[in-house]
Amino acid sequence: MAWFRAGSGVVKLAIRRTLSQSSSYVMRTKVARAQNQQFHTTVFKSKPQSAPIPRPVPLSRLTDSFLDGTSSVYLEELQRAWEKDPNSVDESWDNFFRNFVGRATTSPGISGQTIQESMRLLLLVRAYQVYGHMKAKLDPLDLEHRPIPDDLDPALYGFTEADLDREFFIGVWRMSGFLSENRPVQSLRSILTRLEQAYCGSIGYEYMHIADREKCNWLRDKIETPTSRQYNRQRREVILDRLIWSTQFENFLATKWTAAKRFGLEGCETLIPGMKEMFDRSADLGVESIVIGMSHRGRLNVLGNVVRKPLRQIFSEFSGGTKPVNEVGLYTGTGDVKYHLGTSYDRPTRGGKRIHLSLVANPSHLEAVDPVVVGKTRAKQYYSNDVDRTKNMGILIHGDGSFAGQGVVYETLHLSALPNYTTGGTIHIVVNNQVAFTTDPRSGRSSQYCTDVAKALSAPIFHVNGDDVEAVVYVCELAAEWRQTFHTDVVVDIVCYRRFGHNEIDEPSFTQPKMYKVIRNHPSALEIYQNKLLESGQVSKEDVDKINSKVLSILNEEFLASKDYVPRRRDWLSAYWMGFKSPEQLSRIRNTGVKPEILKNVGKAITTIPETFKPHRAVKRIFDDRAKMIETGEGIDWAVGEALAFATLLVEGNHVRLSGQDVERGTFSHRHAVLHDQETGDKYCPLDHVMMNQNEEMFTVSNSSLSEFGVLGFELGYSMENPNSLVLWEAQFGDFANGAQVIFDQFLSSGESKWLRQTGLVVLLPHGYDGQGPEHSSARLERFLQMSDDNPYVIPEMDPTLRKQIQECNWQVVNVTTPANYFHVLRRQVRTHWANICALILDRPDLFIFHILML
Repeated sequence: MAWFRAGSGVVKLAIRRTLSQSSSYVMRTKVARAQNQQFHTTVFKSKPQSAPIPRPVPLSRLTDSFLDGTSSVYLEELQRAWEKDPNSVDESWDNFFRNFVGRATTSPGISGQTIQESMRLLLLVRAYQVYGHMKAKLDPLDLEHRPIPDDLDPALYGFTEADLDREFFIGVWRMSGFLSENRPVQSLRSILTRLEQAYCGSIGYEYMHIADREKCNWLRDKIETPTSRQYNRQRREVILDRLIWSTQFENFLATKWTAAKRFGLEGCETLIPGMKEMFDRSADLGVESIVIGMSHRGRLNVLGNVVRKPLRQIFSEFSGGTKPVNEVGLYTGTGDVKYHLGTSYDRPTRGGKRIHLSLVANPSHLEAVDPVVVGKTRAKQYYSNDVDRTKNMGILIHGDGSFAGQGVVYETLHLSALPNYTTGGTIHIVVNNQVAFTTDPRSGRSSQYCTDVAKALSAPIFHVNGDDVEAVVYVCELAAEWRQTFHTDVVVDIVCYRRFGHNEIDEPSFTQPKMYKVIRNHPSALEIYQNKLLESGQVSKEDVDKINSKVLSILNEEFLASKDYVPRRRDWLSAYWMGFKSPEQLSRIRNTGVKPEILKNVGKAITTIPETFKPHRAVKRIFDDRAKMIETGEGIDWAVGEALAFATLLVEGNHVRLSGQDVERGTFSHRHAVLHDQETGDKYCPLDHVMMNQNEEMFTVSNSSLSEFGVLGFELGYSMENPNSLVLWEAQFGDFANGAQVIFDQFLSSGESKWLRQTGLVVLLPHGYDGQGPEHSSARLERFLQMSDDNPYVIPEMDPTLRKQIQECNWQVVNVTTPANYFHVLRRQVRTHWANICALILDRPDLFIFHILML
């Protein structure tokens, strides 16, 4: 149906013009309310005279205005050509004529049908696929009164109420969904009923913006198959149990700590059964590990009910246990609020498998954790040799206001398909409270939906009514299936509400009085689902009471146990970093020297270009000069020192990753890590060929997107996964690092202090004094000196006065003006890891910043 997509706009305009000039009926639409589920939401209004049933029109008499201009002539010519040779026309037209020409007039009950009507009917079907989400019942509060698009009114296409029980020949098309079923003849009423059920219920699907026929057909098959959401009694009991856990958890916290801020999930309790079913389905499809990022809303519920953080530990944190107790010789940091903390757990699934879940600690800065999660996921894929990116997956849970408003969301989304940043798709879940703190959506975004930003990626978006737990479960499972099938991002938008204020002691009626008047009288999702199951007879009141009693009993047991719970440092530390020195500990500097013969061997590899490769002549001269430096050992410059450090680390089995804007060549044209053939455009990276059969990702140098915040966050997450590697982010100019200041302030400088999370990330900040002005000439060293929580080490090239000032601040300063020093600094970063010392200079597991002056 390629013609269908391309010509629909022209056809609809022509239909409107034709009907406005000659039709005997007009259309009136009214607002779709939650209780209106059937075709009657569109009302036909006839003119005084009766509306005649459309008569058959021969193909030769189709008016030009129907398909615009000379389309009737064009159709006739196409039909004649097809009749002579079906292969002479496009496949889509061959399919069309096979369906309609000659067969419509011989089918019983449809003798009055015309090709014109058939095409209009197909346009109506497509309109539901494109715009059906705008008629879906998404708002559980029924406050959003959206006008129904004209495109969904059958009157626009020439149909009246008199046509509802007429049968139409719609054919069997080479596409998925109900049009592919072996039911070429259907009544208009049955077609509309199917479309309303599929596209206008509790789920609104946005997918027709995806320019990929296979993907659209896959979704059509899932959406338009009516049996896909029919759960048996056993599944419904599991869903009910999970919804009760979600609801009772929040009720329990509200009862025990009435004045505490917990940023509860009330109003979106269905998130928990949705996530659990998503994880179960993901495990069935081969996922072994999931990295989760989310903000404060509902975080405690996710920690306790999904990731299985011990409930006694969560309850202890309400009583002040938000940091480990002092253990002899161990650093305990400052701690953080309970709804910022993370954890990890191997969780059993409904299908009998186990899946590793890790929820990344995050600051109050909304969405800042997004790129960190994606980077950590990518690192897990590397270290587990997950080349197909099907075993490790990232899931991000957003708020509606932040998903639309925070720029880092867009930066993270646009990493999704980049070769050295893709993770095979991230699942995004939006907890859509329909209000951001106190700001209404109309003041918080310019788009219709908070998720519209994801359309830039051609990601499917599933909007779902948060009160319909089975619908939430279904789209969560569907998202997992999409990710594992197509390895791209997907969005689940749970349209819900926030029963209380931004936090539990906030008064929301100050700014949203109408919304909260409705919320006060609105039943919970659990009440709605319990009543549904009780009315259907699938569960009894005794069944419900039994589950509630079990959950409440466990919560009370854990509450009693929390009184004796003592938080330990081991509860917080990532396993790979066990045994590394803390900020309060020092250790000796290790030797990072390399034997001359090893340097010469790797030096030859990094300066050799294949004979058939044609680099730029200036680059060829640079590499010839580098070969002489390796041979003589004289005149070694910065780039050669860096390349030797990378190469010797690779030989010793260490993973090296360098990322940032223009890092392949280098801002100052100094690195040339990737060469380009001047005739073919092929690329060659000498550091990919240091050893025989070298893993192509063992050394990674990659130009990033033009982003600081997103990319630095990605590399931070990557570096957190395993200390035995050298992960570097280089700013295009050091001064531009302030575009990622949130990552520096909230993660790098304070992450270990708040969450005991360590990282070995190296940041390179090049700049020069070459007349480009104050924004390219300093790297803003003074800004980094303010990051004192974890005392990161700055390694600058500086004058004696500045050196003295820094020393007075107790900062450790190392001069790296020479390639030899730079070589040893880079090597020491990893060499000390092997000795269980994560540090540079004084063996510290924190941020190390290279302030590089390019002269």
